[in-house]
Amino acid sequence: MIKVYCYERCTTCVKAIKWLTTHNIEHEVIDIKSAHPDEQTLRELHKLSGLPLKRFFNTSGQKYRQLDLSNKLPSMSEDEQYKILASDGMIVKRPLVVGDGFVLTGFKEAEWTKKLL
Repeated sequence: MIKVYCYERCTTCVKAIKWLTTHNIEHEVIDIKSAHPDEQTLRELHKLSGLPLKRFFNTSGQKYRQLDLSNKLPSMSEDEQYKILASDGMIVKRPLVVGDGFVLTGFKEAEWTKKLL
């Protein structure tokens, strides 16, 4: 079963959960706001994903803009970036999908189809 970190008021998350349900993919929904991944988990997920760390940031979120991360991230160390990601689930790109041997950030239907079907 895959884990899906979501925020219930996020329209992208709602679409993603609907897609999973429509395709009969067993999943566990985790509220990213109240039960977001800790720093160690984020480090593990990042390594497993093979993605750039920037892909784990919710670049369109209010918190991202409030913290001016678009200007700060380029000069931050990975350790600093992990600490920020772990500090608030609303900074993490969602939905964040964790499966057996893979991680997906955001909802891209073609990518999800390739990985999950």
